[in-house]
Amino acid sequence: MTEKQICDNFRIVQEQIAATVSDAGRSAGSVKLCAVSKFHPVEEVSAALKTGQILFGENRVQEAYAKFTEIHQAGKKFELHIIGSLQSNKVKKAVEIASCIQSVDREDLLVEIEKQCAKLEKSIDIFFEIHTGEASKAGYADKTALFTSLEHIEKGMYAHIKPVGLMTMAPFTDDEKAVRNSFQSVRMLKDEINERFPDVPVTELSMGMSGDYKIAIQEGSTMVRIGTALFGERC
Repeated sequence: MTEKQICDNFRIVQEQIAATVSDAGRSAGSVKLCAVSKFHPVEEVSAALKTGQILFGENRVQEAYAKFTEIHQAGKKFELHIIGSLQSNKVKKAVEIASCIQSVDREDLLVEIEKQCAKLEKSIDIFFEIHTGEASKAGYADKTALFTSLEHIEKGMYAHIKPVGLMTMAPFTDDEKAVRNSFQSVRMLKDEINERFPDVPVTELSMGMSGDYKIAIQEGSTMVRIGTALFGERC
């Protein structure tokens, strides 16, 4: 895809996000765009940077590390979130290159993230990934395990980890009600967490992708993860 096409796509998507935010009666600028650049080359990310886009999401740590190390060495500023399932043996490189991991779905991953961040003397933001659809098997599926992790954070067990939000992937379906229910359940879970764990404020909701981000915004998303609508089909 050409630089002009990418720039045009970013303009269109940003305009659509702004219009959806306004129609939902929400404040302008209350929804961030995370541009999902997986499988797209450095040149396309560079084109996106020229539009003023800073926040990017990548699924595969090895790809993200190579790509964004090159971008960093070129002196370009960016914010990188790891949004795909993360294996423990990939955490070291993930925390080296990223400022946030959105796909925290189990306690042992928190342990490894803390271990690697401590070595680097670096703090990192995280989102807890919440399982809400059969199409996505990743994520905390029950509140007991999630609340246990939050209790451990509240007790100071993970000094280098800052939980900032919840992330989910809605079911892959044309049933708008099912998609909306997915997003609503995560929004309500956020409210429950903030009431139960006031010392661990969770304010962000990473919900919505290219096919369902408008519904997600209507249901309270503060960050949408969009790839295809910006960069086209995967390379």
